[in-house]
Amino acid sequence: MELFVRNRPYTGPLQAVVLDWAGTAVDHGCMGPAAVFVAAFARHGVEVTQAEAREPMGREKKEHVRVMCRMPGVAARWREAHGREPDEAAVEAVYADVEPLMVEAIANHAEPVPGLLGFVAELKRQGVLLGSCTGYTAPMMAVLAAEAARRGYVPDAIVCSSDVPAGRPYPWMCYLNAIRLGVYPMEAMAKIGDTVADIEEGLNAGMWTIGVARTSNDLGLTETGLAALGEAERRERVARVAARLSGAGAHYVVDTVADCLPVLARINERLVRGEVPSLQSLLH
Repeated sequence: MELFVRNRPYTGPLQAVVLDWAGTAVDHGCMGPAAVFVAAFARHGVEVTQAEAREPMGREKKEHVRVMCRMPGVAARWREAHGREPDEAAVEAVYADVEPLMVEAIANHAEPVPGLLGFVAELKRQGVLLGSCTGYTAPMMAVLAAEAARRGYVPDAIVCSSDVPAGRPYPWMCYLNAIRLGVYPMEAMAKIGDTVADIEEGLNAGMWTIGVARTSNDLGLTETGLAALGEAERRERVARVAARLSGAGAHYVVDTVADCLPVLARINERLVRGEVPSLQSLLH
């Protein structure tokens, strides 16, 4: 690969994509993590809703608990149950239950989303590298990566939130993917994810960002659950998620990762013209 020196626009093709895990590559609807946060708070006598559990999804898991503790409703229920504010000690207490519960749940939520393996095979055929990042920690990912590999999904790089100083929306996991894959500049990479935090992470890293809506945490439905909806309701709910991802700054939003290949082709066309994934490039 020719060394790129930043005294001219990059006009080469995409060299790598970085996929999120739950809700993007595996676990249609991001079912495993949401249930874990509900169960972890319940162990401390605090009832939280699925919507509350899903709101910070994509972040590092302890930060996820911290954000939930700042939610007015969750904080009020914690005060009622414990007679005090949900401070950092509360965060540590809940997270102590999250870690083992998450490891247990992950093994049952490692199925690739429909079309993932075909998408990965085409990337390989085109010579595009496949990175990945996640809000999961290394112990959690040790389980998920092994289970996903048994089902045929093996990225070229795996970066966990515990591998970097801070998780999403900081760009560090994307940067570490670039280092491990040997890819530069950052506009030669695309980030694909199903949460607002994924999009913010990719934008902060200077990457092209693609949101996926149908398999997402925000929609929060298994493949079977989604199919059970009426066509009109399914379209409306997917459209709401797509609008949220687009509003977060995603350059493109698709239904699933299987729909990303035409988008990657369009990004290559823009790169040839010397475009970069800046705020101006959101107008496409």
